[in-house]
Amino acid sequence: MSTPLYIAGVGMTPFGRHIERSLQSLGEEALSAALRDAGAEICDIQQIFYGGVTQGPLQGQNAVPGEILVGKLGLRGIPVWNIENACASGTSAFQLAAQSLRAGACDVALVIAAEKMNIADKARALAMFEGGWDVLEGEKNAAMLIALGDGVTVPEGSESTRPYSKFMAIYAAKCRYWMKTFGTTQRQIAAVAAKNHMHSVHNLLSQYRQPFTIEEVLAAAPITYPLTIPMCAPVTDGAAAVVLCTEAGLKRLNGSRTRAIRVAATALATARAYTEAEFLAYDQAVCRRAANQAYEQAGIGPEDVSVVEVHDATAMGEVMAVEYLGLVPMGGAGPAAEAGDLSIGGRLPVNTSGGLECKGHPIGATGLGQIHELVTQLRGEAGLRQVQGARVALQENGGGMAGYEEAVVAVNLFTR
Repeated sequence: MSTPLYIAGVGMTPFGRHIERSLQSLGEEALSAALRDAGAEICDIQQIFYGGVTQGPLQGQNAVPGEILVGKLGLRGIPVWNIENACASGTSAFQLAAQSLRAGACDVALVIAAEKMNIADKARALAMFEGGWDVLEGEKNAAMLIALGDGVTVPEGSESTRPYSKFMAIYAAKCRYWMKTFGTTQRQIAAVAAKNHMHSVHNLLSQYRQPFTIEEVLAAAPITYPLTIPMCAPVTDGAAAVVLCTEAGLKRLNGSRTRAIRVAATALATARAYTEAEFLAYDQAVCRRAANQAYEQAGIGPEDVSVVEVHDATAMGEVMAVEYLGLVPMGGAGPAAEAGDLSIGGRLPVNTSGGLECKGHPIGATGLGQIHELVTQLRGEAGLRQVQGARVALQENGGGMAGYEEAVVAVNLFTR
């Protein structure tokens, strides 16, 4: 990349159910932590990129959510961009900030996101996810995607009677598709979840920190076969922030230059698999295309990666992402997880934070939370979940559905 960019500071709240806290207090905590980490003051920030999804549907703040929130945090009179790109909103905001820095529009940018998703009306909160695809063809979308799982027998008692987002049924259908196509097993998917729950035990910012064995994941209450509750991300409140800058901006800040992390690549791709035949073309999958762009930008291959954070709204999301990113062959993620290859101490640790399944999934803040974890790993500051010798980190963050695949996938690469 022609203009070197650096992450000078990161900050995030603990992710979880923050019923008594305001969106402002969550944003303030993340902002303060990021500024302190970067050695920056509010006056150093020249542009702000805000990634948010839920303020409109859940709080009624349908316009200017970023200006309202950061204004309350003392950031006034600074250009603000509001970015909504489903679950990839935070990372999309990060990539737009990077573009602005490379264009010379500023030297120091703030990327921030905050979500307050836990409300009294849980059905309303879950219904918000239904906007993550073509709302005019919702039933058609669901039928088309759920049909991917046809041909796999669903054991009796493996379907919950409680209401969940339709996206859980779609993830389950993709599980079943992988089962019949690649031989992926329910136990292997459970191994992914168990691994992430074990990782989360040592993450003080994680929503869930309870360890699970593979057997406990399999025995847990079902959502829809083969998914059980520990395999799926919760509804989450939280905020995260990143201070991103050029070399000139970095020199102006008071933070330690030795802790700055280089942005080696930023890439984004959108869906084009609108037929089942296109969906079968794995080399053209949206995640694979975004990854290939990032590898080419950075001059880095999947074999160089030390640590990974991927978008695992369910454990199946990790299985698919690890394969599409070229980190294992297609069909290889399940066996790799079961063998311990994707665990801390294994060949390539994935979701050392606990992933979305455990750390939580406050939609817009999710991608920035992933960046927080990878920066922590590259700095060697992750404590008991530290990946020894981590030098290259990869982030994958997806959102929504269009056709047979995610509507958008962002991939970033970071280096020490």
